[in-house]
Amino acid sequence: MKRYRSYRSNAGGSNVRRWRVAGIVGVAVVLAGVGLGVANAATSDTVPTVNCPQVAPRLVSVPASAKAEVERNLALLNTQIQEANKRLATSAGQGGPNFVQNAILGPLKDKRASTIDRIAISIGRTAAKPNLPVDSLATCGLNQNGGGNAAPEPTAVAGPSAPATGGANAGNGAANGVPTVNCPTVEDKLPAVPASAQAEIERNLALLDTQIQEANKRLASTVGQGGANFIQNAILGPLEDKRFSTINRMETAIGRAAAKPDLNAEELSTCGLNQ
Repeated sequence: MKRYRSYRSNAGGSNVRRWRVAGIVGVAVVLAGVGLGVANAATSDTVPTVNCPQVAPRLVSVPASAKAEVERNLALLNTQIQEANKRLATSAGQGGPNFVQNAILGPLKDKRASTIDRIAISIGRTAAKPNLPVDSLATCGLNQNGGGNAAPEPTAVAGPSAPATGGANAGNGAANGVPTVNCPTVEDKLPAVPASAQAEIERNLALLDTQIQEANKRLASTVGQGGANFIQNAILGPLEDKRFSTINRMETAIGRAAAKPDLNAEELSTCGLNQ
């Protein structure tokens, strides 16, 4: 009997130990599941989004006959960004280190390049075809922490500029020898732009264009005013100062996330005249 009791007692202890082990394993599985859930939730909060240059600010004037087609293609650029963002969200964690570039950013660049080409061609049918830097405008980076503007292009674009004097008078003015400013290009001097600086660089490139347009308007509206140095002192000099500050801001923006470039701001800010 003693041996029997001892056997039963040992068996019972063994069963208790089994239940304890099973219970510990079960709790561990539950905790692991909770941990994975928390990790997944944290990951979902940091899914990156694409960061693409704006195209619309580079379109100075769109002919009325091309306006609808240009706006359709600008809307398509927005759609392409939104589709890329969905792909980033649904494929988080997939593939190797080059997955995002090969499967999302690369195809997006090809789509954007085709769309931007169509925009230039549609304008070129009835006006001077714009020289858009397709490669840089088509290349997108990432907002690593998500966010960003999923639809950076406007739903409408500006038509041809209409000066207060009327299009015919503006044309006659140019024919009568009203000069326009001739400034060095800046975009083609830029190094690779970090994704975090892309939006600021685009804003400043657009500002350089605006500064040129304002100087041209001033040239047209002040014909015959001042002495021999009027244009240099009242238009080209102030334009040079504005451009110098803008180019310096671009250097600083890039320098926050990469090596700060030396764009030779003094030379790039100096403009001449197309007589």
